[in-house]
Amino acid sequence: MSAPLALFISDLHLQPAQPAITAAFHRFMEQQAPHAQQLYLLGDIFEYWAGDDDLGDAYHQDIIAAIRKISDAGIAVYWIAGNRDFLAGDAFAAAAGLTLLPETWVADIGGQRIVLLHGDAQCTDDVKYMAFRAQVRDPAWQQQFLAMPLAQRKAIIAGLRENSQKEHTTKSYEVMDVTPQAIAAVFEQTGATIMIHGHTHRPALHHVDGTRRYVLPDWEPQAQPPRGGWIAVHADGAIVRYALDGSVIA
Repeated sequence: MSAPLALFISDLHLQPAQPAITAAFHRFMEQQAPHAQQLYLLGDIFEYWAGDDDLGDAYHQDIIAAIRKISDAGIAVYWIAGNRDFLAGDAFAAAAGLTLLPETWVADIGGQRIVLLHGDAQCTDDVKYMAFRAQVRDPAWQQQFLAMPLAQRKAIIAGLRENSQKEHTTKSYEVMDVTPQAIAAVFEQTGATIMIHGHTHRPALHHVDGTRRYVLPDWEPQAQPPRGGWIAVHADGAIVRYALDGSVIA
């Protein structure tokens, strides 16, 4: 198989409390990322991001250094925000040596026209979440939130995460998944026939009406069976799903 042109990951939810995921991320960055020309980080790379004034945190410095090493090696690194790390801004991008992309992005890779996104904006049946998303993505709300002390922001985020975990126990997978209508709209608006996204933690390849939709996995190496992996677009145009151990997913 030809070398990968681009690699795609999402939903690692990196945090100090999950050292196995952190170690898996570093292995990926050391063993896989250097062989590609492009690396796309498609959201929820961090469990949360309270603002770029938290760049000095030792754990964040460790993750940023790993990304910067790849960027400094000449690999183009791109970032699409997730629902957990949408406050990552220009200072973070500069420190990591990456390019911030809008929430929907079309890339031509290996002769393929591919639309990239995190995926949360397409979960339109989750009405409560969509209202919350509209609020926190509003620039005025973000400006007001980021004006708060960092410790206060972290406390608010911790409360939101706790509430989210509780709500997930009462919502069906169907409600929290993307809707066919929202996905079809993205294909129509972009003219792409291939999509790669994350967010739902339901890795799969969906064939619908001549389109292909690849869903990235979340990462949890200690789960049984282990979860995680990445998608690669190779120079010959082949799109391949890889498990966390590097094996090909049929």
